[in-house]
Amino acid sequence: MNAPRGGSAVVVGGGIAGLATALALEGIGWTVTVLESSASLGETGAGMSLSPNALACLDALGVGERARSLGVPFHGPFDLRTPAGRRLVTARPGTPSPLLGFHRADLHGLLGEALTRSSVRTGVEVTGVHRDGGGVVVSSTAGELRADAVIGADGAHSTVRGSCWPESLPPRFTGGTVWRGIAAVPLERGFMVMGPGAYALAMPVARGRVYWAHVRRCARPGLRHEDERGAVLDRIEGWPADLRALVEATPSEAVLHHDVFDLAPLPDLARRRVALVGDAAHLMCPDLAQGAGQALEDAVVLARSLDATGDVDAALARYDSERRPRSQWVAAQARANARQNLSGGSAGHAALVATTALVPSSLWPRFAEAGLARLWGWRPPVRPERTAGG
Repeated sequence: MNAPRGGSAVVVGGGIAGLATALALEGIGWTVTVLESSASLGETGAGMSLSPNALACLDALGVGERARSLGVPFHGPFDLRTPAGRRLVTARPGTPSPLLGFHRADLHGLLGEALTRSSVRTGVEVTGVHRDGGGVVVSSTAGELRADAVIGADGAHSTVRGSCWPESLPPRFTGGTVWRGIAAVPLERGFMVMGPGAYALAMPVARGRVYWAHVRRCARPGLRHEDERGAVLDRIEGWPADLRALVEATPSEAVLHHDVFDLAPLPDLARRRVALVGDAAHLMCPDLAQGAGQALEDAVVLARSLDATGDVDAALARYDSERRPRSQWVAAQARANARQNLSGGSAGHAALVATTALVPSSLWPRFAEAGLARLWGWRPPVRPERTAGG
């Protein structure tokens, strides 16, 4: 059954994936209601880097210029060290970086401010989704909402996925755990530290802050510590002093600790007028820094697909055919990177050090970008031209 261009959608989840999707749908004239279970919109106190494919999506959403004004060039992948302080790769002064670092809350706030027509309702818990005639109905603590399409942007433990993909498996533990924090200290350039079974990064973000993260292999999920900052400092004993200084400058209560999960590939990302985006569709390891980037790609492709036809089912099938192969490939690459980064002990780390050292620092940015061309080189589809009356 066809729905007119300028249809209606309910987006479940008010994170970066949900707000980006709402903004993309606004751009094609749809009426959007965003339902967020939390009492208010917001993001955790952590950072993220966006690569060229993600920045191209922000351009397509009309917020690229403002986003770039909030981002800080991130040179970490081109400035690699060992825990003992040996520099494997050193970014030369003036070396451009294709990556920008953001505080998650800054990007989230930018997307929220860009929405002009969407209704955002907080404190609403979605309990189920079902198709009813020519539309789809969302059941929630605020009652039922009917729309032409429902978009599940509700994260790793998605209610929408559980309701409409009952055969899907819960997120799977990947064998890693991560501590994260924001330190209000000056840092001119970001860096990464690669250790045996562990790594860390430091990334400047806006307003004189630095995001840091420490990831390491973990036997099982759920292991927590009374003093999480102290736990990090114990684990990076002997690592570079500037990394330790960042952790020490972070208030203990502000140190976040999460285990790393990903999602087994789904057979489809859309069915019966319901589509999944972001972590709800393809939760992935953070090792390629593509979680937000893939969510942004989802948002623009979904909107382009709906804009190309008034048939919602056909549009969502097109979205699935375009997004599922790529997003699941990215997720598999991220999982493989995580396995490599957290693998083994001294022998595996020594091999990584030796391999990295083969490439001169002057060539490393070009080498890295060439290796990531398939990932970073993606660009949004062009919006179809409208004929008069179309």
